[in-house]
Amino acid sequence: DHRTLQAAVDYIASLGGGVVEIGPGEFLMRDSLHLRPQVKVRGQGEKTVLRKAKAASSRLELDGDFGEEQITVKDPTGFEVGDGVAIWDKNAGGFHTTVARITGRSGNTFSISLPLNADCMVEAGAQAATIFPVISGYHLDGVRVENLTIEGNQRENGHMDGCRGGGIFLYRCPGAVIERCVVRDYNGDGISFQQSNDVEVRSCISERNASLGFHPGSGSQRPTVRDCLARNNGEDGLFLCWRVKHGLFENNTLEGNGRFGISIGHKDTDNLLRGNKVIRNGEDGIFFRNETLGMAGHRNRLENNLIENNGQKIPAAGIRVRGETQDLLFKGNVIRDTRPKGEQRQVVGIKLEEKVGTVVTDANQIDATTVIEDERKAN
Repeated sequence: DHRTLQAAVDYIASLGGGVVEIGPGEFLMRDSLHLRPQVKVRGQGEKTVLRKAKAASSRLELDGDFGEEQITVKDPTGFEVGDGVAIWDKNAGGFHTTVARITGRSGNTFSISLPLNADCMVEAGAQAATIFPVISGYHLDGVRVENLTIEGNQRENGHMDGCRGGGIFLYRCPGAVIERCVVRDYNGDGISFQQSNDVEVRSCISERNASLGFHPGSGSQRPTVRDCLARNNGEDGLFLCWRVKHGLFENNTLEGNGRFGISIGHKDTDNLLRGNKVIRNGEDGIFFRNETLGMAGHRNRLENNLIENNGQKIPAAGIRVRGETQDLLFKGNVIRDTRPKGEQRQVVGIKLEEKVGTVVTDANQIDATTVIEDERKAN
């Protein structure tokens, strides 16, 4: 199980780094595989499966106070020493969620390995659940994950926010590499990395996860996501979260996701999205979120992308730009709907809403009922 894998990773880390090879088999994960600095973890593709165990969950019996290192739950059934655990309330989600390990027990009170990130109050619905990233890394250099399959077991696990969770989750892990991994059926995001510069995600598949396929965010500078597939995820295929800058997103396929193929927004600037296939997503193919001038996704370039047959749920645009976004370049993109005339839902090629600034279009091939819908007053 996860303890065997963790022991191997910790041992190699104690030697100064190296490679942990995981052979064929299915490993039941009751806690994250916690990455360590300068350690590469390598599996054998679909033959090496890390499967999330069934989760236990309970409301808290007592308030969990900021900095406290224990929790008291109403129903301790299924909570065991050594399990990973998340604690939150309706006011303490996102980055304020605490993810730790259960280290001891007395009745229905459990000690945990980390102090609570925030007050988790009974009156605010405070709860705990044995949910966590299947692979997790915090504050690490030199980590690499290759050729692993993550099975998230969504049916038996509650949802986990992508600010602290995912099938694979990294926080402040500069230069990390994730290559040839498959993440499927996780109740949250497939692959999420936060505040992590120069991360490379290559040739990975993120499919049938409840939320986002790929989630670079929170000031992750210079990310590269290349040759990846995000398919049939509940929300967006690729979601650029806050302050993603100077990234390269190239030759990816974003297909059949529940909301947008690609979403760009809060201070996400100076990125290049090139050679991607954005097809059959639920709403708009590529979506620039509604942000004010200082916070919008400026100076992004979309080049040589195929944006096709989006709007599976509602009539949509191939590219939709909202807010006060400006200085965009759309060049050499093919934007079309190839479905029969009566079934076409990607009815607008490019939609520019009223507050959008400068957008340069060059050599795009657009086949839509409305080629460009420009709502700006001076267009």
